Amino acid sequence: MTNMMNDTASETQLAQINQMLDAYPSLLDAYHKLEPYILSLFGAERMSIFQRRRQHQDLVARFKTGKETKEIKVPISPQSIAGYVGLSQLPLLIDDPYNAQALADIHPRLRFNDRFDKSNQFKTNNIICVPILNAGVLMGVMQVINKKSGSFNDADLQLAQQVATQLGNKFRYELGGTKHPFEYLVHRQILNQKQLDQLTEGSQDQRHLIQKMMSELRIAEEHIGNALSIHYQVPYVAYLPDKYHLYPNGNKLNQSYLKRNFIAVIADAAENPIVLMSEPNNAALLMEIESAIGIDSYEIAVALPNTVLQYLGASGGGGAPGEMDEILDEIGTSAEEANDAHAEELSDDAPAVVRLVSRILHDAKRLNASDIHIDAEKNGPTRVRMRIDGVCRDITQVPASHHSAVIARIKIMSNLNIAEKRVPQDGKLAFKTSGQLVEVRVATIPTVAGEGVVMRILASGGALPIEKMNLAPTNMRRLQDMIKKPHGILLVVGPTGSGKTTTLHAILGYLNTPDKKIWTAEDPVEITQPGLQQVQVSPKIGFTFANALRAFLRADPDIILIGEMRDKETAHAGIEASLTGHLVLSTLHTNSAPETITRLLDLGLDPVNFSDACVGILAQRLIRTLCKDCKEKYPATETDLAFIRRQYGEEYLDELNLQEPLMLHRAKGCDACGDTGYKGRTGVHELLGMTPELRSLVYKEAAVSAMKEQAMKDGMRTLTQDGIYKVLKGDTDIAQVQIISGAE
Repeated sequence: MTNMMNDTASETQLAQINQMLDAYPSLLDAYHKLEPYILSLFGAERMSIFQRRRQHQDLVARFKTGKETKEIKVPISPQSIAGYVGLSQLPLLIDDPYNAQALADIHPRLRFNDRFDKSNQFKTNNIICVPILNAGVLMGVMQVINKKSGSFNDADLQLAQQVATQLGNKFRYELGGTKHPFEYLVHRQILNQKQLDQLTEGSQDQRHLIQKMMSELRIAEEHIGNALSIHYQVPYVAYLPDKYHLYPNGNKLNQSYLKRNFIAVIADAAENPIVLMSEPNNAALLMEIESAIGIDSYEIAVALPNTVLQYLGASGGGGAPGEMDEILDEIGTSAEEANDAHAEELSDDAPAVVRLVSRILHDAKRLNASDIHIDAEKNGPTRVRMRIDGVCRDITQVPASHHSAVIARIKIMSNLNIAEKRVPQDGKLAFKTSGQLVEVRVATIPTVAGEGVVMRILASGGALPIEKMNLAPTNMRRLQDMIKKPHGILLVVGPTGSGKTTTLHAILGYLNTPDKKIWTAEDPVEITQPGLQQVQVSPKIGFTFANALRAFLRADPDIILIGEMRDKETAHAGIEASLTGHLVLSTLHTNSAPETITRLLDLGLDPVNFSDACVGILAQRLIRTLCKDCKEKYPATETDLAFIRRQYGEEYLDELNLQEPLMLHRAKGCDACGDTGYKGRTGVHELLGMTPELRSLVYKEAAVSAMKEQAMKDGMRTLTQDGIYKVLKGDTDIAQVQIISGAE
């Protein structure tokens, strides 16, 4: 009889709560009436309702004090009681939150945040905390604190869950969510209810439903993703390998487990971890992942099942879905066997190793990487990184026990000595992708942790047109005048990877006419052009740049390209060739154009011969360009203007025709650029032309500063000045130019 009376009372109380919720447009408006009523129901002192924020992995408690609304934010993680209930979606009844051992028994990382108690002279004695769910999706968390007499009991817990269910209905309505994953598609009239019912009758498997929607009803991935995002109340992530890559610590989870449950732990360009799930309301899975990875903060997002497989298979770089995880699974199994003292280490020709190296190479080409770094780590897995747009990015990891097999495989492909691990070795390999042959320069370097390998992907295909070099109009005009001269020497200088070879071939492409005979000696030949006679030098057999140059002089050339003037002998031969009626193009590793003159004179070149032979020196760097899809205009600040004036020089400012107000561009970030704000690179140039005044300074072997001053008078503009020109043009921003000015 008593139970029946209790049930009736409970129903009346719940009906009262419903009326309150219906009487107000939002939960926040209803809260001032709702709070005292719920507290009287439980005979408690305080309560909080935490609402989940859709685009964030946290809970927010909002409550009014007078006219103000205060907020408390807690992450959905075991670091707080409300956060743990949100993560596990399980109710908690805690008799003493200060009992650390009792909390640790629930979860090893569960903590009670006593900050609120300390700041409000309040003591939390006991807590009921329940998840607010609707259609199996977390909407928020309700917390009731300090029963005035005795402790909370099971009846209180049951009542709290009933109240939370009502709040869940209200939350769902308020947040504009849906009861079913694809209800939003019906609401948007992308498909009708009858079509949805027919699809769900055939199968309840969400992956099959999505595949049918895409193949039979031609519904775009984006629409399905948005429907899932609204249902699960988490952000939707599409397959964007340029924006996201596998999180480096994600390899703590078994690849088969991730694949089976459609989970991927990815990271953005700033290495912020994101747990990507096809069904992010699965609290049990989330708890397992959270426990395995052991990271304090991360986002949760939803993706289509096949998208999750793409991320797992791509290891940050495309490829066949699921291929990379299968390879690493195979290697992982072998790694476990290798731990057995009797097992032999995986050999370099094992299928998994062969496929892994092949996958890494193909991914690098697809991602437009310039270099691949395979780095041995002491007491840890081998890291595979790629340099994309000049920035290194972690791609995947290989078990330490199989580091040697991967290195040996690369050595075999490069015709290097696999037995020699004590000295650096250089070689070259080639692979085919999409029918195109890609050449890779390989360097092995012994480190204390084991052999490291760096692979440089060589530019392939034809030459870049000279118009696409992004030279400033003045530099373009001056460069064209220089290369039209029948003889002399033009040097392109800059550090490794600054685009010198690309520039030289752009110049050759401009000069390459039927009436010109052009010979090139390169190491290696990266870019090929019809009409050029291109030679690969090989210092191992004594066929050096200097020897090639002498051979060319007997082959009646008009123009000669020498890959690099790396020694006195080659530099002397180049000067001699230019003085005997040939146009010679070459490169040198120096920082600026005036500095190049001093470097060559230091090599022992005759100042008179060199100054007579030299027609010009082009120094260059590559800087990151702003993403065309998302760069935004803004009025230049006083700091920006001061930087431009200081670095460009007051005496040259009139050249820039600065407008008032001056509008510049800055990085913003979008899907196309991986939220970095930058996509691609462009050159900044410093073109020194040899004039009679400068020639007399070279004769005297004057200081670099004096030669620079004269070159500036003759029309040269520094790398920084050219960078500022490109900032004003909208190609890049001041932050990138500051890198150049700091390097000068």
